[in-house]
Amino acid sequence: MSVPYSDPTSLLEASAADVATAPTSSAADAAVGSPPGALQLRPRGSNQVGLRQYNERVLLQAIRLNGELPKADLARLTHLSTQTVSLIINRLLDDGLLIKREPVRGRIGQPSVPIALNPDGAFSVGVKIARRSLDVLLIDFTGQVRQRASLSYEFPDPLTLFDDLARMLERICAPLGDLQERVTGLGVAAPLSLGGWQSLLGVPDDKARRWDEIDLTARLREITALPIHVVKDTAAACVAELVAGRGRSLKSYLYLFMDTFVGGGLVIDSHLFGGDRGNAGAVGSMPLLGAQPGVAPAQVLSAAALLALERRYSAAGLAVDAANDARALEPPWNIHTREWLKGAAQAMALAITNCACLLDIGDVIVDGVFSRDLQSRLIAEIENALDAHSWEGVTRPSVLSGTIGSDARALGGALLPLYAAFAPDPEVFLKGAPPSSAGRHTA
Repeated sequence: MSVPYSDPTSLLEASAADVATAPTSSAADAAVGSPPGALQLRPRGSNQVGLRQYNERVLLQAIRLNGELPKADLARLTHLSTQTVSLIINRLLDDGLLIKREPVRGRIGQPSVPIALNPDGAFSVGVKIARRSLDVLLIDFTGQVRQRASLSYEFPDPLTLFDDLARMLERICAPLGDLQERVTGLGVAAPLSLGGWQSLLGVPDDKARRWDEIDLTARLREITALPIHVVKDTAAACVAELVAGRGRSLKSYLYLFMDTFVGGGLVIDSHLFGGDRGNAGAVGSMPLLGAQPGVAPAQVLSAAALLALERRYSAAGLAVDAANDARALEPPWNIHTREWLKGAAQAMALAITNCACLLDIGDVIVDGVFSRDLQSRLIAEIENALDAHSWEGVTRPSVLSGTIGSDARALGGALLPLYAAFAPDPEVFLKGAPPSSAGRHTA
């Protein structure tokens, strides 16, 4: 599968002190190749009145990060003059991107009027294409989920998946009515190699090869006119945690996400680090042991992924979907869960130790599609496993729980178009992308 990687790093940088003007681009550039009958939602944010000035994006980002504020506070926060802030706020109010709250009274002088993001000011769609399910989220300008749709399968078939996705896009956007023109784009989170590990998954070779032959972005352009951003699934989950979760308060950390497989993302100095091929943080591919002649060592994902837990349940004649809910810690599943937890924790502790030695990270965030109770148990087991490692010469990182959960990948995908359209970064338009990478690099 050929995936031109959209680097989310440039979308997440914001400097409130800068007052430069961002470059412009044509909205038509993002809609080329749209077939008759494709979802015709007009892209917003690439060539709309009032969004060309970088200062407007600075103000929008200041409100997004700090909550509703009066104009005077926004002026102090952004280092812009009160007059400039007033003019920009008025334009953004006219554009429907901001709204006024009720005046705050009881202080000396005139009542202050907090300015907030208008939830209906813009929307974005996030798509998670995974090995067991397809999720689609519609979020508003504040990042809240408005609509969702899901589809489960044994393994995604590209011959039918994109038709299913087109119908799901129509269904979740239809309730917007005339507000559909405010949908900014489509962010898609997917493994860099959906066709990889077919023997481990028990997927027929011909079905797996279909993904190796697909240009994902080109195929998506056949079903939507929206601007498209494609990112590695666990990197998208890391974006969600960085923007909307615990990651906002951490400087550098390793992010681990558990699903059918286990993968990760890497944040350094408060920025998502993608690597040359958008695959940084691929801890699932780390070896568990040293290689022997003629024998490749098992990878971390073979022990730590939820697939291993599901197979324990299956061998015992139990429902495998219990891995994703509270049943995992209840009889009769809990016996098998405890066995899996020890092996998974040891594998993840090895990966964490190696990453700590190489990157000097201070924290590790663990999240996934499992229940919050199982997440807590896994983190406790990882801490126990880390106790067995030698930390001489290196600082042991803290292991923290992720806060987003199963929505993380789709939500991270949805955040990318919003940041591309409204964040104060000169490269948010992403007209170009790094060279396509079709490698089998990630879980």
